[in-house]
Amino acid sequence: MSKLVTIYGGSGFVGRYIARRMAKAGWRVRVAVRRPNEAIFVKPYGVVGQVEPVLCNIRNDASVAQVMQGADAVVNCVGILGETGKNSFEAVQAEGAARIARIAAEQGIASMVHVSAIGADAGSDSEYASSKAAGEAGVTGHMPDAVILRPSIIFGPEDQFFNRFASMTRLGPVLPVVGADTRFQPVYVDDVAKAAELALTGKIAAGVYELGGPDAATFRGLMERMLATIHRRRLIVNVPFFAARIMAFGFDLLQTLSGGLFTNSMITRDQVRNLARDNVVSEDARGFAELGIEPVSMTSVLPEYLWRFRPSGQYDAIKQSAKNLRT
Repeated sequence: MSKLVTIYGGSGFVGRYIARRMAKAGWRVRVAVRRPNEAIFVKPYGVVGQVEPVLCNIRNDASVAQVMQGADAVVNCVGILGETGKNSFEAVQAEGAARIARIAAEQGIASMVHVSAIGADAGSDSEYASSKAAGEAGVTGHMPDAVILRPSIIFGPEDQFFNRFASMTRLGPVLPVVGADTRFQPVYVDDVAKAAELALTGKIAAGVYELGGPDAATFRGLMERMLATIHRRRLIVNVPFFAARIMAFGFDLLQTLSGGLFTNSMITRDQVRNLARDNVVSEDARGFAELGIEPVSMTSVLPEYLWRFRPSGQYDAIKQSAKNLRT
């Protein structure tokens, strides 16, 4: 019988790519998610019955253990950018990761991949970054041979970075950003999935790998590249950190006072703290070179999914070409 992998958060942005790769590699894939009925799109990744979404709440021991039964390997892709209700950074990214690793060790599972993030730091004033570090500590404490992947900002067709800012260009001539001079090293989502596949198939050594693409640039530089891709001109305005903190405080307060009826999807105080720090691969870190992976550049991928934000969408190239025709 083919091997089985349980992927927690397997219908998310990164998880779905790992699920697809593992299915193509011949593994059975169990996609553990909170809402299985919204994850049925993963089923066609394999043959009938090969990829199955199942209900799981990583805040509950019994739930985590049940979907792990019989698995040969586990992957944790669960992460949040902002806190809502019971899904706090501590509960999801620290306790949740440690819970999965602990139960994997109890069930005798030998292989685990944990998707963390560049910037994970126990001493950080950012709850996101400190909870990521706590999650890593929990994983290695129970599964010392686990592979931990720390990607920079991840891009791809379903990303919440380039898609979000590209959609903002439709609202007016100004594109506001916080931390315009902060440096990032965007990494293609399938390259992260490829690293996870190598780990699950035992082709790389245990430990931490920081994953960044071939191009590092400032936030402003990334926005300029995005604007060039969608053929739009916008004034990129850097929002000072003091102003961003005030705005974020207001949005966070509104979420608290509304009892969760309003979800702060704009910017949080914790995100402002993170935007003040560079998000690039450390000089002494293991990365794609040690994995034998040649990372994909943004230039080769962004046009494939950002074309819909161009002034004329799929017809933009035709219109541009028509302008060059002689009458």
